Amino acid sequence: MKIDFHSHVKLSKKTAFDIENFKELIKEAREEGLTAIAITEHFNTTNFPAVYDTLDQYYEYTNDYYDVDGFKAFTGMEVDVAEEAHVLVIGNLKDIRMLREALNGYDTKGNFIALEKLFELCRPYDILIIGSHPFREDHPLYKAAPELLNKFHGFDLNGKDLYVYGVEEMTSMVKNLGEKHKVPVVAGSDTHQYLQIGSVMTVFEKECNTVKEIKEEIGAERYSLFISPNLRIKIKAATMIKSLLKKQLEAL
Repeated sequence: MKIDFHSHVKLSKKTAFDIENFKELIKEAREEGLTAIAITEHFNTTNFPAVYDTLDQYYEYTNDYYDVDGFKAFTGMEVDVAEEAHVLVIGNLKDIRMLREALNGYDTKGNFIALEKLFELCRPYDILIIGSHPFREDHPLYKAAPELLNKFHGFDLNGKDLYVYGVEEMTSMVKNLGEKHKVPVVAGSDTHQYLQIGSVMTVFEKECNTVKEIKEEIGAERYSLFISPNLRIKIKAATMIKSLLKKQLEAL
């Protein structure tokens, strides 16, 4: 299974979810060789429930993913925490919906949930918890307390950060952080515009159908990381198009 663990399905927090844009994302993902993504839209995006309400109308949900004509779209969200960091939580849709409800009141800056409390909220569920882009300057997860960093199931080798900070430097930093805290490193593109998908991926030795299986494979380190030789051009193009589209939408 070839999966991208960090995929946004909206252009930005303020835009509406567009099923046609989602279909383009999946099409691009297939062409790049991916067989699965994790949907990790921002938990405080405008009308978060509409993303999954819409997908429910188009696709069958089985195990922990939407079956998009054989392509797997696992369900999750990206959560802001009080430590000025972001966290990916991926699990069964029912659990993700319940977690999102539990985060009401924690969805604005100054009121974000503490990382320790987020772990507590996730404990009753079989949730995969990944630390997003741990060295991004405005979201420095690496500064969190060591006893909290140790609890993650993975750290995010983030496509956008590889582009901004350099592939070799950022890869080394994230892998060293993982070794220090005994936390595996997995890959996510941080796609907002679909041309970015496929810039990085996590390649598992087996096909996984549930988050529990994914967690087991990550824990056993039965996977490898892939960084596209076209990473720079893919992310540069996606960034430019995203900026243009946002300006067009804001002008309406």
